[in-house]
Amino acid sequence: MKRIIVVVLIASTGLIYGQAFKGKGDIKFQVGGVFQEHASGIGVTSDFGLGENISYGFSASYLLNTTHELGTPKFADRFDAKARFNANIGNVLNISDKLDVYPGLDLGLRNFGAHLGVRYFFTNGFGIFTEAGIPLAKYNTDAVDYGRFNNQFVMQFGASFNL
Repeated sequence: MKRIIVVVLIASTGLIYGQAFKGKGDIKFQVGGVFQEHASGIGVTSDFGLGENISYGFSASYLLNTTHELGTPKFADRFDAKARFNANIGNVLNISDKLDVYPGLDLGLRNFGAHLGVRYFFTNGFGIFTEAGIPLAKYNTDAVDYGRFNNQFVMQFGASFNL
């Protein structure tokens, strides 16, 4: 009988932990690496649940390593910030309570764009994420050299936290 109780407790803790998106009031924080053509850096995002499948948030990135023939770019060329809106559809896809898929739109300092992200939670507080972003409308369509930084296809990988 004790073994059955232990097995039930262990199985039920797996159901309690690792919920990816809880809806209204949910807060996520992510930190990870940013990778794009000729540059890599660090990015942070935050998402705040508005409803069962809707969240808004903010993101910022800074490019640490750049490879460009013009030399070292200035801070303004390396930094980007965005406001974002997500449709959290993990529960719609019904794959796992630990998995959240979130397509979204973002409005930043350099462009209006879209992103598609996936996060997986191992516990209630910790998980991993990956996200791809692409500009839909660039503010400077003739951007060259450093103007292309933070204004092109970008990938992010890192850790996700429930707050």
